[in-house]
Amino acid sequence: MHILSKLSRELHKEGGRLPRLSVLDKLVITLRYYHDYRTMVNIAFDYEVSKSRISDAVKWVEETLIMDGTFALPAKRELKEAGTDVVIAVADVTECETERPKKNRKSHIQASKNAIQ
Repeated sequence: MHILSKLSRELHKEGGRLPRLSVLDKLVITLRYYHDYRTMVNIAFDYEVSKSRISDAVKWVEETLIMDGTFALPAKRELKEAGTDVVIAVADVTECETERPKKNRKSHIQASKNAIQ
């Protein structure tokens, strides 16, 4: 949190418009996005902002932590030299729209006729 708030103060040192999301909100949004696998649209609804603002917040937190160097992951070469087996699993978790069956006019007319009799 200290790293993020320090950079945020530097960015807004000369003034300007206050951000709609605080530094804490941006950090919590990033953690929720990665931990709960929630969509950005869903998170945006909770915070009453646009999806693009959530995307920008996640990218800003990632880039800030990577630039600081404190949260760097080990390189592939270091993992291989350590003798650690690396297992990679790939899953398709994209959202897909479900097609709904279309109402057929004949079945609708037949149901109406049956209801009248």
